[in-house]
Amino acid sequence: MRGDVRNTQEYCAIEIAMEVLGGRWKLAVLKLLLEHGTLRFGALRRALPSITQRMLTRQLREMEADDLVIRTVYGEVPPKVEYSLTETGASLRDVAAQLDTWGRRYRETHGSAAPAGNETAEEKA
Repeated sequence: MRGDVRNTQEYCAIEIAMEVLGGRWKLAVLKLLLEHGTLRFGALRRALPSITQRMLTRQLREMEADDLVIRTVYGEVPPKVEYSLTETGASLRDVAAQLDTWGRRYRETHGSAAPAGNETAEEKA
């Protein structure tokens, strides 16, 4: 975790959550590990085709530093590295499920609509 959360004001607890879970890919990685259990780096990369290797590495390192994932390196050639959730990471199961449900509902109700103020000339007529 970046910074000492013990010094955070009580009203800022959501900021702690956003600091730990913020980033475009962390919740997607979390969801994959919740669904599939332990995964190798390559499997995570294939499951998230639009993420770069550098970004996935960065997100996994931050998640490891924040005690959400465990990185296990096996002394083999070629190197084998696996990622799994810690107890802290697994405790986010309900939160991730609720966000997934909300995101699906939002996509269904807002996915095909143009953003407000961007109507075409035909729609204005």
